Formats: sequence, C-alpha cells, structure tokens
Amino acid sequence: MYGLKRSELRRYNFLLVAMTWFRAGSHVAKLAIRRTLSNSGSYAGRRRLLPSQNRHFHTTLCKSKAPVPCPVSLSRITDSFLDGTSSVYLEGLQRAWEADPNSVDESWDNFFRNFVGHQASTSPGVSGQTIQESMRLLLLVKAYQVNGHMKAKLDPLGLEERAIPDDLDPGLYGFSEADLDREFFLGVWRMAGFLAENRPVQTLRSILTRLEQAYSGTIGYEYMHIADRNRCNWLRDKIETPTPMQYNNKRREVILDRLIWSTQFENFLATKWTAAKRFGLEGGETLIPGMKEMFDRAADLGVESIVIGMSHRGRLNVLGNVVRKPLRQIFSEFSGGTKPVEAVGGLYTGTGDVKYHLGTSYDRPTRGGNRIHLSLLANPSHLEAVDPVVVGKTRAKQYCSSDADRTKNMAVLIHGDGSFAGQGVVFETLHLSALPNYTTGGTIHIVVNNQVAFTTDPMSGRSSQYCTDVAKALSAPIFHVNADDMEAVVHVCELAAEWRQTFHSDVVVDLVCYRRFGHNELDEPSFTQPKMYKVIRNHPSALTIYQNKLLESGQVTKEDIERIQNKVNSILNEEFLASKDHVPQKRDWLSSHWSGFKSPEQISRILNTGVKPEILKSVGKAVTALPETFKPHRAVKKNYEHRAQMIETGEGIDWAVAEALAFATLLVEGNHVRLSGQDVERGTFSHRHSVLHDQETGEKYCPLDHIMENQDEEMFTVSNSSLSEFGVLGFELGYSMESPNALVIWEAQFGDFGNGAQVIFDQFLSSGESKWLRQTGLVLLLPHGYLGQGPEHSSARLERFLQMSDDNPVAIPEMDPTHRKQIQECNWQVVNVTTPANYFHVLRRQLHREFRKPLIVMAPKNLLRHKECKSNLSEFDDVQGHPGFDKQGTRFKRLIKDQNDHSDLEEGIRRLVLCSGKLYYELDEERRNVEAKDVAICRVEQLCPFPYDLIQRELKRYPNAEIVWCQEEPMNMGAYSYIAPRLCAAMKSLSRGTIDDIKYVGRAPSASTATGFPQVHEKEQSEIWHNAVQPEPIEYHII
Repeated sequence: MYGLKRSELRRYNFLLVAMTWFRAGSHVAKLAIRRTLSNSGSYAGRRRLLPSQNRHFHTTLCKSKAPVPCPVSLSRITDSFLDGTSSVYLEGLQRAWEADPNSVDESWDNFFRNFVGHQASTSPGVSGQTIQESMRLLLLVKAYQVNGHMKAKLDPLGLEERAIPDDLDPGLYGFSEADLDREFFLGVWRMAGFLAENRPVQTLRSILTRLEQAYSGTIGYEYMHIADRNRCNWLRDKIETPTPMQYNNKRREVILDRLIWSTQFENFLATKWTAAKRFGLEGGETLIPGMKEMFDRAADLGVESIVIGMSHRGRLNVLGNVVRKPLRQIFSEFSGGTKPVEAVGGLYTGTGDVKYHLGTSYDRPTRGGNRIHLSLLANPSHLEAVDPVVVGKTRAKQYCSSDADRTKNMAVLIHGDGSFAGQGVVFETLHLSALPNYTTGGTIHIVVNNQVAFTTDPMSGRSSQYCTDVAKALSAPIFHVNADDMEAVVHVCELAAEWRQTFHSDVVVDLVCYRRFGHNELDEPSFTQPKMYKVIRNHPSALTIYQNKLLESGQVTKEDIERIQNKVNSILNEEFLASKDHVPQKRDWLSSHWSGFKSPEQISRILNTGVKPEILKSVGKAVTALPETFKPHRAVKKNYEHRAQMIETGEGIDWAVAEALAFATLLVEGNHVRLSGQDVERGTFSHRHSVLHDQETGEKYCPLDHIMENQDEEMFTVSNSSLSEFGVLGFELGYSMESPNALVIWEAQFGDFGNGAQVIFDQFLSSGESKWLRQTGLVLLLPHGYLGQGPEHSSARLERFLQMSDDNPVAIPEMDPTHRKQIQECNWQVVNVTTPANYFHVLRRQLHREFRKPLIVMAPKNLLRHKECKSNLSEFDDVQGHPGFDKQGTRFKRLIKDQNDHSDLEEGIRRLVLCSGKLYYELDEERRNVEAKDVAICRVEQLCPFPYDLIQRELKRYPNAEIVWCQEEPMNMGAYSYIAPRLCAAMKSLSRGTIDDIKYVGRAPSASTATGFPQVHEKEQSEIWHNAVQPEPIEYHII
C-alpha cells in the first residue's frame, strides 16, 4: 500500500470491505436469483464455462489462465463518490450532510440529496433502499459496463466457451429473488446512461434486463478504459438508453439489398472461376452493408472523402460493391488481366499486380443524397503495411483541402484479427493518431475477425483477451459485434462514424465472423480446424439469417427478396458479358492534382533549378533572421549570426543553409514542404536548428514559417516524429502520394535505422509505380559515412537501394538531353551528394520536373561542418557565367569532374579515380599531401540512374588512365556491385577494356558494415586513401 494517497487508501479499503460484504451473501440467494432471472428471460441463463481445451479451435478469447479484467474504480468517474471505507463512515457522512450540506464533497451532496429525496417518496420499495444497497447496485451496473462484453454472444458459430466473471452475478452483491420487483433509484451526479440523475426509479428486474440487452447481447462494448468522463457518458447514452435499434421497412430493404449484393457477388465469382484465388468474404458478408451504412452516416456528418486501406480478404467485394470499381473490369482481370504495354498502344502499364492488391477511387452517392469520394489504396501482401500510408494520405488530403478541423477527410482501415494483434506497424500507426503533425482526426478500424489467422488459432497468435486489445492504449472504444446480426453490425458501424466525427479520435469495430473456406479458395481448412469447419458446413449464411428474420416479422415478402436477387444476378451477368470485350480506357492515376504529369514513356523537359539572385538574398535573410525579443541558446544565436554572414557575403554556404534556401525558394514558388523524422527539428548532428527555443520562455520559433507575409502555418512543416521508422516512413509516403506539389522528406536518425522500414522500401517505394502506376516524389535522407562509429552508425546500406534499382546494367539508354527518358524509366534515384549547392539543386529538382520519382540521399555527417564542403551563393542562382551555370543552365550535377582545371583531353593523367560521397575530400587531401598531380578524382553524385554520358565524357578526357572505383564500404556493400557492370558498359562503348580493367580500392568483403575498433577503422581508412593515389599501378586492392 506504499505510495497511495490518503484518499486513495480510503477508497481502496472501502472496496475491500464492500466486496467482503457481497461475497458473504448467501449461496442460496445466488442460485435463486439465477434461476428466477433465467426463467424470466431477463438474465442470461448460460452456464459458466471455461475456455474449451480442444486444441483444434479456440475462439476470440484466450486461454482460461488469462487474467480477467477487473472493474475500474467508480471513483475514476465520480471523483470522491466512493471515498468511504465502511457503513459507519457512510452514515457519518450522511449525518454531517444533514447538519450542513456544504460540509461534504459536492458529489456526496448530490448523492444524499437524491437518495433522501427518493426515500421520502411514497414508493415502499424505494423507502426501504439503504445506502449500502445503492452502493451495491452501482457496483453491479459498473460491472456490466466494464465486463458485460464477457457475456455477449459474439461468436456466430456458437463455439465459444468462456468464463463469465463473478461480478456480473447479482447474488454476489447480496440481492436475492425477493429483491427482483423492488424499485431502486440509481441517480449519480454528472453521470449518463443508467446512472443519470434524471433516471426514474426502476425495479431490479428491469435494471438487469436492460443491462443484459445493452451489454450482453450480440454487441460487446469496451469503453471503460477511457479516462475522459464526457466520452464515457456519450457512449453510455448511446448504449444504455432503453430505445432499441429500430429501422423502418424502407431502411431494412436497403440493408437487405446491400447484403444480397455482397453475398451474390462472392457466389458469382465462385461459380464462374472455380479454381481462382479470390480471398472471398464468405462468412463476413455483413462487412459490405456495414461499411456502406458507415459511409452514409459519415457523409451525413460532413465527411467528403474517405481513404481506405485493407488486405486481401474481401477486397474484391469492397472494390466492386463499396468503391464501385466497374464489375466488368474486375471480371476482365479474372479472365486475363490488364493488358501489357505492347497491347495498349505503347502506354506504360508497368509490371502490374494481382487483382486483390489493386486499388481504385470513385465518387459515390450516399443514402442521404450526398456524394462522397472513396479511394482504396493498392497494397502488397505484407499485412497492415498499408496502414500508415492510408493515414498519411488522409493527412495530406486534409492539408490540400484546407480541412483544418479534420472533419471532411477520414481514414478507414480494415484489418485481420491475426495481423491486428501481431503486426507491430499497427501500433506504430495507432501511436501517430494524436501527434500534432500526424493526427487525422481519428481513424475508423474494422477488424474482420474470422477467428483464425491462415491456420493459426488465436491461442497461438496472441497473448491478449481480444485481438483488439492493442487499441486500448489509445483509449479508443471497441465495439465487438456478432457478424451474423446484420442490424447490430449496421448499428456499431454508424456508431463508429458518429464517434469519429464527434471526438476526432480512433475507434475500433471488431466484426466477429468466420471464414467459410480456407485462407484461399484452394486451401483445405479442415487440416487444422476440423471442429470449426464441421460447424461451418452446416451454418446458415448471414443473408439466410437476415432474410428469415425479416420474413418472420412480415417486413418483407419472398417476392421482395426474389425481386432483389433477380436484379443483382441480372446485373452481374450483364457485366460478365461486357467484360469479354473490356479494354481499359485510361490508366488510373492518383487524383486531379496529378493531371498533366508525364508517365515513363513520355518525354519530359529538363528544367533549370537555379533561382534569381535577388530571391536568394531575400529568402536568405528571412531564414537567418530572428525576432529581437527572442532569446535562443547562445550557441544557436552565434550559428544564426554566422549564417546571416554567409548570405551577406555570398560565400561559405554550408549544408544547413543550402537546405534552408532550397526549402524557402520552393515555398515562395507556392509549394508545400514537409520534413519529418526523429529529431529533425534540431537535426541528429545539431546542424539544422530549424526550430529554435527561447531559453527563458520556452517559446518556439521557426524562421521558415515566416518567409512570406501571412504564410500558412502548415505550408512548411518540420516535425520530430515518434521513435518509429516503418510507421512514420509509411505515413510520409502516403502524404507524398496525394499531391505532386509538395516536397515531402523523411530523414532517418542514422541511415541504417531505415532498415526498420524495409517493407516500405521494398513493396511501395521501389516498385509502387511499376505495380500500381502510382508516382511519388518522396525524399529519403539517410545519414551515411564511415567515421569510426561502429557497425550501427556507419552505413545507410547503399547497396540495398542500388540492388533494387531497375536501370539496365548492360544497355546504355538514350542520353541526348532532348530525348533522354532515363530517370523517367528508372524506378528511383540514388545520390551521394558532396556540395551544398548540389544538395540545393537535387532537392529543387524533385519539384521542377514534369514527373515524380523517389529520391534516396546518402546524407552526410562530417560534411555538415567540413571546411572544404562549402558553396558560393552564385552556384545557386540562374545567372549565366556564374560557377553553377553551364551550357544547359543551372541544375543538379550528376557527376562533378576533377577540380584541377583539366582540359577536355588530358593524356598525362595516369589514373582516374571514381568515388562518391565524403570519401572524395579525404582522397583529395591525400592527393595534395603526396602531390599526385597525375591522378584525377571524379565524384559520381548520382549513382542511379547511372550517368553514362558523363562517365563516357571523363573516359574520353583521360584516355590513358587506369580506371579505379574507390569506396569506403566493404566490397560486398556500397556501390561497387552496382557500378562495376555499368562502368564496364561505358568502357566497352569506347573500347576502353572490360570489367577486368576496373580496379577496386576499398574494404574487403565483410559480414558487418564496419569495425567497432577505432584504431582498426583509422588504419583501414588511411590505407584506402594511400592506395587510391599510390604511384604504382593498382592490381587489386582490398583493405
């Protein structure tokens, strides 16, 4: 009990005493009340069962040894209401209140006022109500609010066997059969639902009946983990109000129509393509009507656009029936798929993807007469990987549509039960939901819980009670619903939409269903779940259950049902016939923002990236100026004074200033700039300082927010992210996909930390355009460079990005500037830049072109402050004759030639060293030290796509030079494996030899990226420098 406050200790003691009283109640009373309530139908007569020990099937609940959730103290909601420890204490409080109502807490004042007032009524039942009985009844109601879901009938197969918590037994609280028809008052100060002050007196029987209806029917509510009283009260009003779910005949016919569409669609596919994988929705068909009703309700509440992410289960049904992808197109994909490039008049169609990975978008009319834009994102088989992408795209939509309240654009994620509990990116995405620069005003999560993950039972797939328990960390309400109860599904889906639009936070719908077939239609599920599938074979569909319900109630006739079924079947058959001649009319690009952007087969102009000198000066002053009253850290103040001097003199521009100038010039051109990642505001290496902190007030100031008058505060966004790579990078990828007029950058704390987001690199960034025709201009800044910091802080794993590059290593493409499509036809760009000016231009190049490609930057560390790594302001401008200007204008230099003023032909140079990144400065210093003037060093700034034309230019310049590739990474890492065949192709085109004539200088192959011993690092590094410029010919140098 150490550490408890006195009030908390009193509360704890009281609960102990209270529970002792209740457990001391007669066992006979418990049995009597159970029997009576069971017979009356007002209390569940289900036996208390432990979870089944059958290892072939376990339901949504975990093993019996799992801890049962305990009731949350009522004091969390009613403040000091239970600050008593015994009946003596309570009676003392009452006497004190009778003498002076102001002498007790306001909550006790309200309680006694209500209690005594009802005691004085004429009702004999209430007149006998004691304070202790009131307390017990309150605890019983609270037990249902906390644990009522444990009794809910959630499993449509009826296989669940789980223990019902004792605290849901009225006998535990001392109530007997004789109390069932007594009247009780339940009013509590500042409470909603059952405990509202304005509730009338009720019999215990009616109270228990309503509790069962509210909390233990086919919906199980979990919300008592939410600390916010207002949110809990809002839900209590929705759940506990005695008005049951009622839909009129017209509404029920719409729901039936939607369920028939969902069911008949799957049946049609199964009939026409019996041997095809489609990952059907059989067993969870109510998802489709539920989603439609959710979207209709959301549209009524102001939502105009919904971004959807989901995996393969039921995806085709969602595409066809919710997002309205043309059915003939879906059927065509079953019959033969999208035509390859040769069959569509030369249009780029990429490599394509399987039909259940594809996405689409549609403006859909709603039941309420509105229109809502739906977009389902394409995604890979990697479960849940699309989650942060959806959320990021939604946030970008909110920016582009000026949706500051985040009520017009919404994200909906559809999960599987196994992946929601098992995939870490789920929590990474949930964790972003309330962060200022990542929130979208709430995501609706729907878990299609078919109670088995491929072949894995829940007992082997998670440690928690429910697959949705991870969402409790966010204080998100969770609605578990039996998917066979169509109207219950509709109810919780609408409730989820209302919650999201009211509280702008996440909410979870757990759709407990089943999977009628195996993981796919060709799989045999009885191998691993024989008991479950024996039941499934004889279980009626949700459509059959709902039809029978409506027929029994007389709300529809058999003729009504046949009319709808005939209509649906007729349309399906018509679309099937039309699919045989279906030809895609156009490629499905992102959105209207992308209209006019070029695809890989279209020639695009190469644009200059230089900026007028007066603009550079103007924005340069803005990014280095601070308010007079602002008091930054003295080191930062000195840094900014030095930056201002750089702008004033136009000399010595360093990396941070070059970056700020790139951002600022893009902003004044009307573009949006967003930089995100761990510690990006200051910068991992304390170089950026884009957000400054007043040392006295703590106030923040960002100069890039003040480039223009009345600048939108989100136009430039720099944000420290959560400590996540997968989730945050996925978010920024989704953000970048919404609009081409935004420079979106993700910076890793260290480059190798990016491997935590490898799924995004592999499945989205490197291949998204090829698979799904989706362009993105996302920039990755990955700090890279060998400085003796050990294996984990040296390499950004450059080789992995180059290995995933799709440019041809043996065929030199068209390199003439007017016909060059090399970058357009490549999947992404990989650069290792060595000057601030070149960094400035490569960032601006991302937006100053007619297409978008991802950019991977091996960002520097020691070059951030290197004395030689400086640029003049004239290298940033567009003035002819200035250092950065050549015959093609001012732009990014894919290769920087040797800086020793060599002519176009230098026959006396004995060695051409090609390198990349910060190694250049070390090699140049070594060359000066040993006076190796006959060695030329060229920097390959853009590694991918390979600059064949510039490499050929340098090979011609040095016709007698031996050719060396020098790197500081081990031989099996870095750029060597990528460079060698492409350099060889360039050499062969000029008759300069074969791959055997390419000399390698660098570290030997290694399992680890770098040594952890500083002395070994220094020795290896110095040997690389020495060997690269040694006077003797290089045979084969591995360090």
